[in-house]
Amino acid sequence: MDSSLFARVEPQLQKIEDRFLELEALISDPDVATDGARMAAILRERGKIAETVSLFRELKKLAQEIDDAKQELANANGDEGMRGLAQEVLEELQPQWAPKERALLSDFTKDPDDGIASAIMEIRAGTGGDEATLWAGELLRMYSAVCDRRRWKVEMMDLTPSAMKGGVKEAVLNIKGEGAYAALKYESGGHRVQRVPETESQGRIHTSAATVAVLPEATEVDVRITEADLRIDTFRSSGPGGQSVNKTSSAIRITHVPTGLVVSCQDEKSQHKNKAKALKILRTRLYDVERQKQHAERSSQRKLLIGSGDRSERIRTYNFPQTRVTDHRIKVNLHNLQAVLDGELDELIESLAEYDREQRLQDLAGGL
Repeated sequence: MDSSLFARVEPQLQKIEDRFLELEALISDPDVATDGARMAAILRERGKIAETVSLFRELKKLAQEIDDAKQELANANGDEGMRGLAQEVLEELQPQWAPKERALLSDFTKDPDDGIASAIMEIRAGTGGDEATLWAGELLRMYSAVCDRRRWKVEMMDLTPSAMKGGVKEAVLNIKGEGAYAALKYESGGHRVQRVPETESQGRIHTSAATVAVLPEATEVDVRITEADLRIDTFRSSGPGGQSVNKTSSAIRITHVPTGLVVSCQDEKSQHKNKAKALKILRTRLYDVERQKQHAERSSQRKLLIGSGDRSERIRTYNFPQTRVTDHRIKVNLHNLQAVLDGELDELIESLAEYDREQRLQDLAGGL
């Protein structure tokens, strides 16, 4: 049985299955069993490819059954009974090919980080002054509502409020729950708002923006950080306007010397807890740096996919006068602005995921 797309990727799929068998053997190795970190890495890698291997095996089995039925049909000669039976089997098996192949290819082209349950979301006020910080605050409340609807657990990692009531300069969230990263990754980018600010006396519509970045949460297995690469500073945390909210130096600033990445955390009163949160954010950002490098290498050979996570790209406009939400990547307009702000993002998330799947399959078919 042959299919141009399946035939094109079958050698790569076979390598994945071979690797799966290697990992299965390693799990049974007594030396590996006593090494907790190595075992965790092996189980994680196996988990990422298990579904692909299962679908590949199903399709190979179906291909063999179809080829066997064709062979029986060819060998039937004048035996009408055998010929009729082989034809029945063939007619039952062949319609199964297309959906099974599509399921396999969709899985094969998916983002390998989709299986990571937890995500780090960063929301930052962009252009627009005070209005931008208010908009960032509204996005924070919108995504909190999305998480409530889906029963994902949200932990505030760091929050820098603005002087405006309800305004946010920067917020970092740790979102835990099945499918959190896979669903929210499409929210990465620039979110533009068009409305009349409360401070506007002339009734003019202003445009301001905030940026969102959604990263798969990295673990110690994914990224190893050595203390020698870190510079750790402590300082007193403070609130808007410089108002002291902590009289002890519990806030933490960590600089990763090799990359220059800097992470600050002051949300907790405990220095130990702030350090743990800062390290989690740093680990995730380091993991993202590597992901972006890999993405840049792929993009030099094929078109950019919407799941790239480029926060400089304007992805969505929220127009208050027209109660309209426009997603610029998929050219979709929704006239339910308030519902979206209340966390009803399912329609957008599903449309973006489907579009991404189609783009990846087209990318594979075009060989770009």
